[in-house]
Amino acid sequence: MRSSPEHYNEGMTVFLCSRCGTAITPELAELAAVPDVSDDERDRGKEARQAPYTVPRGHYAIDPEPWGPPYVAQDNQEDPKPAQSRGPVVCREEGFVISAGSRHTVLVHPDDAASLQPLPSWENSSGCCGPTGDKGLNRAGRCGAPVATLTADCFGPFELHLDPVRTYAFSQ
Repeated sequence: MRSSPEHYNEGMTVFLCSRCGTAITPELAELAAVPDVSDDERDRGKEARQAPYTVPRGHYAIDPEPWGPPYVAQDNQEDPKPAQSRGPVVCREEGFVISAGSRHTVLVHPDDAASLQPLPSWENSSGCCGPTGDKGLNRAGRCGAPVATLTADCFGPFELHLDPVRTYAFSQ
């Protein structure tokens, strides 16, 4: 692999399930930051009108922002912010909410974790055109342990978040 400015770490990393140690991803190269994907870049050629993938295949990025549940009421209910990075504004019983979830989730291209499966009965996978990802972990490893959250609905980002506690990295 040639050196380029967008690559933070030229070494390759494999992500594994913390429960059984099975590889979740192939070798991936780290990006220096989460790539920007604008709402205007939706792929209008696809029937589901999903946003483009946040992370390109063969790479991963660490999301420093809180992501996923639990959610807490936002301080400013008059000018709400998106509930989490790259996501929509979310309103629940308590008003507009913002993520108080895990920081440092690992973002990968969903096809780089193709062995992950939906949880039984599609738990936490509700959405219009795909799972919104705001209900929590919705993908399991081969041993059945929930390890990741896919967000692939038409109004949010298209990305896979590996839980930083339920997965671990092995770098070569």
